[in-house]
Amino acid sequence: MARIKRGLMRHKRHKKLLSKAKGYYGRKKNVFKNAHEQVMKSGQYAFRDRRAKKRDFRKTWIVRISAACRENGVKYGDLIHGLSQKGMVVNRKMLSELAIHDPAAFTALVKTVFA
Repeated sequence: MARIKRGLMRHKRHKKLLSKAKGYYGRKKNVFKNAHEQVMKSGQYAFRDRRAKKRDFRKTWIVRISAACRENGVKYGDLIHGLSQKGMVVNRKMLSELAIHDPAAFTALVKTVFA
């Protein structure tokens, strides 16, 4: 039987992984073992933070809505409760956009909730 040499595939695999590790600090960019560990860890961070980003955006929207509510003399929780009581379905992203770009419309929305 012929002898199988694996150098080509190993080189290809290492090269692919080292290209993913480009720009890392120290030996993490050019030593395969260290690069592999860091690429795996980076993947975990990326997965985790894709979910955390959604939470961060929601927090930001709530802060913006809360600030706009305070300008209208209403608490954030009271506005959200009032919206659900009236059966109005407006998500927090749209409420925050309304509060920033069209404060008059946001004030009108607050007045309809508490009228």
